[in-house]
Amino acid sequence: MPKLNKIVFATNNAHKLDEIRSIAGESLEVLSLSDIGCHADIPENENTLEGNALAKARYVKEHYGYDCFADDTGLEVEALSGAPGVHSARFAPGTDHDSQANMTYLLSLLEGKENRKARFRTVIALIAGKEETLLDGIVEGEILKSPQGNSGFGYDPVFKPNESDRTFAQMTAEEKNAISHRGRATSKLLKKLKI
Repeated sequence: MPKLNKIVFATNNAHKLDEIRSIAGESLEVLSLSDIGCHADIPENENTLEGNALAKARYVKEHYGYDCFADDTGLEVEALSGAPGVHSARFAPGTDHDSQANMTYLLSLLEGKENRKARFRTVIALIAGKEETLLDGIVEGEILKSPQGNSGFGYDPVFKPNESDRTFAQMTAEEKNAISHRGRATSKLLKKLKI
């Protein structure tokens, strides 16, 4: 694969964009969808993380021609048979991307359950030239009984990775990126891009 110095990240999520740019550093210019004039709400209708990531990357490549990557991330809770998974952002009934409602709903479903094992999984779909590649990053951990910390986003206040005694929301961005699912998937991406 040729070495790239510019790539589009198919997201409108400012938190994700900041994380990826922080991990990539100066080695790669990461453009957002708005940077390329894409203001479409790209559908995420697939029933797997892989499917959603590929759909978003293919949309950008097809409509704008840029080499790009897209990701989809899910929290997979063992006691809930892997839920919320691909529905993590829209987990709480009647809501759309409401992190607080999703977290409250998750904790209510786990009330009284001993098994609180969970993992975050990020899948990145990369399209460079005509080549499509899927990469993933996983971090194992557990769901706490109540939120702790004010940093991060999504389920970060209730997810404690096995490598730490703190939640993602209690870590600095650098600490989180060093062990997170997105950090791990992104380092595979940078390796693939030879950065």
